[in-house]
Amino acid sequence: MTTSDSRRDLAALVASRVPMVVVETRDEALILDLITSVASGPEAFVPLPVFRWSITEGLRRLDTDLQSVQAHNAQPTDVLRSIRDTTVPGVYVLLDLHPFLDDPVNVRLLKDICQGYERVARTLVLVSYGLSLPAELEHLAARFDIGFPDRTERRAIVDATAAAWTASHGRRVTADPRSIDLLVENLGGLSRGDATRLARSAIYNDGALMPADLPAVMKAKHEILSRGGILSYELETVELGDLGGMAHLKAWLERRRPAFDGSAPELEPPKGVLLLGVQGCGKSVAAKAAAGVFGIPLLRLDMSAVHDKYVGESERNLRETLATAELLAPCVVWVDEIEKAVATSSSDSGPSPRLLGTFLTWLAEKTAAVFVVATANDITALPPELIRKGRFDEIFFVDLPTPEDRADILRIHAARRGLTVTDADVAALTSATVGFSGAEIEQAVVSATYAAHGLRESLLASHVMTEVLATRPLSVVMTEPIAELRRWAATRTVPAG
Repeated sequence: MTTSDSRRDLAALVASRVPMVVVETRDEALILDLITSVASGPEAFVPLPVFRWSITEGLRRLDTDLQSVQAHNAQPTDVLRSIRDTTVPGVYVLLDLHPFLDDPVNVRLLKDICQGYERVARTLVLVSYGLSLPAELEHLAARFDIGFPDRTERRAIVDATAAAWTASHGRRVTADPRSIDLLVENLGGLSRGDATRLARSAIYNDGALMPADLPAVMKAKHEILSRGGILSYELETVELGDLGGMAHLKAWLERRRPAFDGSAPELEPPKGVLLLGVQGCGKSVAAKAAAGVFGIPLLRLDMSAVHDKYVGESERNLRETLATAELLAPCVVWVDEIEKAVATSSSDSGPSPRLLGTFLTWLAEKTAAVFVVATANDITALPPELIRKGRFDEIFFVDLPTPEDRADILRIHAARRGLTVTDADVAALTSATVGFSGAEIEQAVVSATYAAHGLRESLLASHVMTEVLATRPLSVVMTEPIAELRRWAATRTVPAG
C-alpha cells in the first residue's frame, strides 16, 4: 500500500463518522502526518482540528499554533474526561493509551465519547504497536492498517539514504545493482521508519552495499517482526547431512528445493509437512534441516504464546502472526508439538477450535512461500481436521531408527565430539542400541564425554558403550504406546526413513 492509498483509506474512515479508529504501528510520525493532512485536506467535508495526546506531554493541538500544551490533561482519565465534555469537534490522536485500558473508568469514558458522537463529532484515534481493545469497545472501533511501502517507495527510501550518506561524506555509496535489489526486496513488510533505519544501518557502516551486508539486514528484520515472542527467529539450521536417517523425507525435501532457490519460479511453493512419531527421533532436527536444504530462514511459532484473555484476541494474534510470516517469506515456519495447541474435544468451545480453524484456513489459502513443518508426538490429541488429506503436502511418520540409521546417527555425533570410531565400533554400538531413539544415542555420546573427562582419559567408543548399556530406552518404558502409534501410522502416513 502506498502513502496515497493510506491517505485515501484514512480519509474515507474519518468521513464515515467512525467514533474510534485503532492504528497499530511503530510509525507515529507518519500516522500523525496522514491524520493532519486528511483532517485539513480536500477529503474533509469540514476541516477538523487535530489534537495529540501522550502521557509525557499532555494534550496539544497539531494543525495550528493557536494552542499550547495542556499539561493538566496528561493523565489518561483527565484527558478522556476533557474530550468527553468538550463541544469542539475534532480528531483526537491518543498515543500509547493501551496500558490504561484495564481501568474500567477509562473504558467507560471511551464509550461515553463514542456514544456521544452524534452530539459532538469527535473521532478518537488510538495509536500504539500491539493494541488489544477490551471486548466492550471492539464494536465501537474500526481498525486502520497503515500498510507498508511498496517496492517503488522502498527503492526511494534506499536511494534517499544513499544520497544522504553521499551528501555528508562527499563521495558516492559503493553498491552493486544486485545488492540494491536484494535490499529493496528484504525491506518489504517493514514500516517506513523501520525500512529507513535498516537501509541506514546497511549503508552507513562503510558507505558500501554488498551481499555481505544482507544477512544482518535479514536478522534485524526478523527481530523487528518477531511478534513479541510468538514468532521467533531460529539462528541455527542444519544441513541434510546432519540429519541421521529419514532417507525418504530427505529426498522429498530435496525435490522441492527448486521452489525456493529461484531455479524454478514456475513451481508452486509447497504448503508443508506434518511429522508424527516417537519422541526424540529427530522431528525438530528435521524442521531445521528443511530450512537448511531450502536455504531460507527458520521461524518458530510458539502457539502457547498466542492465547489471550480476551475473547477473539487469540485468533487475532494468530492471524497477525501468520501474516507476519508471509511478510518474511520465503521462510520455514516450525510449529512444535502442534497437538498441544489445537487439541479439541466435543465439548470444547474455547479458543483451541477457533485457533485450529484459523490455522487451517491460512494453510489452505496462503500463497506466499511459507513452508510449514508441524510436529506431533501424541496422535490421540490430533483433531481429525488437521490430518485430513490435502491439509499438508505429506504426513511423515518418524519411527525409531533402523540399524543403518543408528549407524549414521552414531557417526554424526561421534564426529561432532572428536571421537574417531572404526567400522567395528559402529557395528557393536549399532547392535547395542536396538530400540534407541536418535536423542538417546546422542545423549549416550554426550554422557561418555563427561565420563572420559572424569577419568582423565581420551574419549573412546568403550565409554559410549558403557553409557549405552546403562540406558533404558523409551521403547522399553513405553512399549505399548509406541506399538499403538506404529499401528495407527501404518495406513495413514508415509515412512520418513
